[in-house]
Amino acid sequence: MNAVLSPAPRRPIRELPDELVSQIAAGEVVERPASVVRELVDNALDAGASQVTVRLLAGGVRLICVEDDGGGIAREELPLALKRHATSKIGSLADLESVATMGFRGEALAAIASVSEMSLLSRQQDQATAFLLDAGSGELRPAARSTGTTVEVKELFFSTPARRKFLKTDATELAHCLEAVRRHALARPDVAFTVWHEGKLSEQWRAGSREQRLADVLGDEFLAQSVAIDLVAGPLRITGRAGIPDAARSRADWQFAYVNGRYVRDKVITHGARSAYEDLLHGQRQPVYALYVAIAPERVDVNVHPTKIEVRFRDSREVHQAVRRAVEIALSAPRAALAGAPVQQEIAAPAPAFVPWRQPSMPLGNVVSDVGALWSPVGWVGESHPSDARSAGVAESAGVAARTQPTDSQALPEGDWPLGRAIAQLQGIYILAENAQGLVVVDMHAAHERIVYERLKTQMDAQAIRSQPLLIPATFSATPAEVATAEACEATLEALGLQITPFSPRTLAVRAVPAALANGDAGELARSVLAELAQHDASSVVERARNELLSTMACHGAVRANRKLTLEEMNALLRQMEETERSDQCNHGRPTWRQLTVRELDALFMRGR
Repeated sequence: MNAVLSPAPRRPIRELPDELVSQIAAGEVVERPASVVRELVDNALDAGASQVTVRLLAGGVRLICVEDDGGGIAREELPLALKRHATSKIGSLADLESVATMGFRGEALAAIASVSEMSLLSRQQDQATAFLLDAGSGELRPAARSTGTTVEVKELFFSTPARRKFLKTDATELAHCLEAVRRHALARPDVAFTVWHEGKLSEQWRAGSREQRLADVLGDEFLAQSVAIDLVAGPLRITGRAGIPDAARSRADWQFAYVNGRYVRDKVITHGARSAYEDLLHGQRQPVYALYVAIAPERVDVNVHPTKIEVRFRDSREVHQAVRRAVEIALSAPRAALAGAPVQQEIAAPAPAFVPWRQPSMPLGNVVSDVGALWSPVGWVGESHPSDARSAGVAESAGVAARTQPTDSQALPEGDWPLGRAIAQLQGIYILAENAQGLVVVDMHAAHERIVYERLKTQMDAQAIRSQPLLIPATFSATPAEVATAEACEATLEALGLQITPFSPRTLAVRAVPAALANGDAGELARSVLAELAQHDASSVVERARNELLSTMACHGAVRANRKLTLEEMNALLRQMEETERSDQCNHGRPTWRQLTVRELDALFMRGR
């Protein structure tokens, strides 16, 4: 039986009572106990606290107590603190447009007090005693406390039973409260945080460096499987750590983004970070990262949502490109060569260069066909094949390969080769190498595929994707939005090798497609590209489509399994991996090499037990 809502009888317009206004505001600010924890910890940090203690009962439903050692609240200001829109953090429109504190709206305490039993206990350093304010009765009396503030919230939502029924189990609410404190802890490593639940210690994070706090909160494994980020881009500075592709998770629950110390969920930052992983992660795997964006307060608007978890940037494209560039630079350098060193670079500087293994002026058309020359059969270079159009390229490639191979007179210390010295080939698939740490196992096809792919991208930067006209244009029914996108992005489509023109007001015709995709469904290809162009920046769509084409070409051009390689050929591949960006993952997101330390090998054979 469907319920039909009948219109309410006409009522006169009147001003709502303060109690109802406060509860409406509470519905926006206070969603669950974790919301109260977030707001109270925000206030503690704004007060200059170096130690924050959170005490909870029943997951925060029965009790939330937040103690800090900050500057405290003056006796005469305590009653004002509970009034709506009363705050010490802003005083003018100019202050609102350049907010530099965690809180500023002056709503939180009043909203919390309207749906709970709340009390404030505070003392400033120059006061002889602390003062306790009961939010319900308004009674103010002296009490004992050291410098700082204690906010006690009991029986959350006692005055709104319907809201309380929406809360989950105590364990679930506790998990959300811990997550709220954890987000603050990641932003403020200089502050110590302690969380107690039912009288038992749940979490404790001591003050220290950012690296130590990341390890304490997210674990040592996150620190070991991530790379450091430090990039300055005009008015922006992006710092933090980005997880390597191997650390990707099935859910996006380890993605932490901060703007001026404030945890945010922002589509600009999220999309910028995810786009940096496009060449490394495929499918539904989600990257892990902790990104800290420092920006002038006047260039970001934090007054977007009552929970202050959303922001709006004055120049969102600037932020998107800076985040993407910062993560890309951090992930581009081969980890074997980095050895955990932080990546620091100005955005205006070019990306780290790598040593090419062939003449950079070689025509693009020869790259894929000649790329296997480095692993040519023994004696090929010495033979003459004038009828083979590739012979010149083969000789040149093999010559460069020979120049990159180590000789006895040029032998480097083993420690100077992060991926070590090749010792054998296993089943025609894996290369085994020895380095200072132990054994390195390399998937030769995956590694070579990435090398070819990066070389193709470099040579393709100044060229457009080659298109192939269709003998019979492919037509498909299009929406008005698709027709408008095709007309507005004509130049972008041509750069992608696509020619899409209106055939009728409701029909589009595909007259040319990329040559590498000539056998595909032209209509489906056109639809997907138009959908991307409608949602994202045109330049990013062009780059993504170009990279997909080159990835397919590289996969076909890479050395295949069961190809027997000499030690010199294997060593040449290892050296190229050390010089090639993103060589730790192939184009499909698979790892290209693994390290087995001597300790791990000893454990396999129980040595030392």
